[in-house]
Order: sequence, then C-alpha cells, then structure tokens
Amino acid sequence: MKPDYVVPTMSEINAVEPRLNAVSTFSGAGGSCLGMKMAGFRIRWASEFIPMAAEVYRLNHPNTPLDERDIRQVSGEDILHAIGVEAGSIDLLEGSPPCASFSMSGKRDKRWGDVVKYSDTQQRVDDLFLEFARLVRDIQPKVFIAENVSGLIRGRAKGYFKEIFRALESCGYNVSSALLNAQWLGVPQSRERIFFQGVRKDLNKEPVFPKPFKYCYALKDVLPYANKVMVRKGMWRNSEKTPPTVVASGATITETAQMGGVGMLEVNFHEYAIAKEWNKLKQGQKSERYYNLTRPHLDKPSPTITAEGGNLGAAAVVHPVEFRKYTIEELKLIQSFPDDFKLTGTFQQQWERLGRSVPPLMMREIASTIAREVLDG
Repeated sequence: MKPDYVVPTMSEINAVEPRLNAVSTFSGAGGSCLGMKMAGFRIRWASEFIPMAAEVYRLNHPNTPLDERDIRQVSGEDILHAIGVEAGSIDLLEGSPPCASFSMSGKRDKRWGDVVKYSDTQQRVDDLFLEFARLVRDIQPKVFIAENVSGLIRGRAKGYFKEIFRALESCGYNVSSALLNAQWLGVPQSRERIFFQGVRKDLNKEPVFPKPFKYCYALKDVLPYANKVMVRKGMWRNSEKTPPTVVASGATITETAQMGGVGMLEVNFHEYAIAKEWNKLKQGQKSERYYNLTRPHLDKPSPTITAEGGNLGAAAVVHPVEFRKYTIEELKLIQSFPDDFKLTGTFQQQWERLGRSVPPLMMREIASTIAREVLDG
C-alpha cells in the first residue's frame, strides 16, 4: 500500500542528528542540502553565485557558511581552510552545476561558450562541471555526487559527458553515472536527471544509486494537501479583498484568484496566447503548437517543472483542472519542499528558485543510499 505523501517541515529536518559531513557547491536555494540533512549529513560549507538564490539559501540554512563568489574564484584550499579540516576528511561533496546549455529545450550546443543570463546576473555555464572536478581533486572527499539535466547524455552533448566522466575519474575515483527519475524516488513529478557518483579508490567500494520505489505519487495525492496548507496559513481570501502583496508584473487577479500572502498569487493566463490552446487540451496532453505547454493528469505525477515556467505568459506545465498555473505552495509540494520553506521575490523569481532545485526527497534517497551502502558499510 502506498503511504501518504509527506514532506518534513523545516524544524523536523533541522532536528535530524547529523553524523556525516558534506560540502555543497552550486547550492541554489538549498534543495539538495535539505535532502542531505534529512539523510543525516551536516552541511559544513556551501556556495551560490546568484544573489537572489543566495538570499533564499541564507533564510533557510542560516547556520551554514555560504560563499557567494563565482566558483572559478574558489579553491579547494579555501573550502578546507573555512571548515578547518584536511583534504580527504569530508564525507560527501555535492554539486549541481548550471545546465542551460545542455537542456533538451532551447539551442543546446549553439549556446556552448556563451554567457547565459541567470536570474539577476549572468555567467558562462558550460564549463562549470570541470570546475567541480577541480574541487574534487583538491578536497578529495570520500564520495562526490553531481547532477545535471538528461540532455547531457543526448546528441552532441555526449562528447562533453565523456569528457566530464574522464575528468572525474582522473581525480582518483571509481565513477559511475545513472539517469534517475524523481517520480520513482518519492517525488510527485516526472523529472529525469543524470547523476555522477564517485567513490575514492582507497575506500575499495563502488558507487551505489537508490533503487526505485514500487509506487509513485500523483497530483491528486498532493494538490488537496496544498489547499489545506493554504487554508491553514490564511491564504484563501475573498476575491473582493486586495491581497496583501505586490502583484507581479502582468499577473491577473480574477474571480478565482483568492489567494494572498507573499508569493501566493494565482496566475490566470487568459490574456496570453496559450489560453486558447489550454482549452483544447485534455488532462495528460501536451500541446503540439507550444513545446512546453502541458496540461497534466491528476492520476499521474506532474511533468517536469522548469525554471522558466513561472514567466506569466510562458508555455509551461499548468494546473490540470483550473485555468491557471500552479501556485507557489503547490509547486513547493510538487518539488518536495517543506511548506514552511521561505522564498523571496516575485512569483516568477520564487518559481525559478524552485524550478532550478534538486527535489529534496530525491536527494534524501540518494544521500541515504550513499551513507548506508558506502560510508557506513
């Protein structure tokens, strides 16, 4: 029997007694770090270059030292000195280098070498995996785990995938990779990502990835709970009342838009071109006209949440039965974030923070497997 869908609260996550040490790079809003904390890791140091992502990280991980420099400016010695340990003593090094150049949507290899706009800043991103490998070589963690989009193993990107693999192996590790889908690791979302895992050779062990669950969660398991959360937080309001928040540019508050509070806008897209297309789609169908427009099925996990999906008129995954996009509270649960996880900024910026994150429950399973099978075994 499938258990109820439950995401621990922030206080419950912080109450987990840590017994292993981890360092996080490209930490974003901290989704991976939440998963590692659930698995019993203490995050000794983290890094995030994007200012707004760093702001959210600090709000939710106030006791973790956060370095906001470009990772190219950070050395392994810097990290070890900040923590006060020697090379080889860290249990787990984790990172999710930005991946826009390898996404299956967009220009892919035509963007390699370009500077890409990210939130409120910009950065070249297609070489950042090699920067991660440099830190692996310097820090020599017992295990490392690194994540990227599935597009990295498709088309011309395969050559770069092989280059990354060789670079990681050259650091002195037994390396393996796996294409994992979050829907089989406790997350109500079909989200494929490629994970690299390396185990330092002197440990005489091989990388181990989690086994898929025998069940997956559907949207119908999640959306009713999201509504209860909003009622509990006092976010349901009479539509005649002005919600106590600044409306994101272009958002429309309609008769069905009854939610107020920070980030709690219901974004109705009837003014945009995707509106007519939405009416043509049945649950579970994807638009042939608009590449990313998908009306999910209540009986299945949500399709992949992208960082750009919060742009108000953008074709993206939308609500299965209501004429709108997901609310931020719904999105938190679909991405397996605690409902008391703090976010800042506009609707689009909050959506982006969540859309770029590794789902915490997915990382919990990965980190728990590493702890149990490699570090404790």
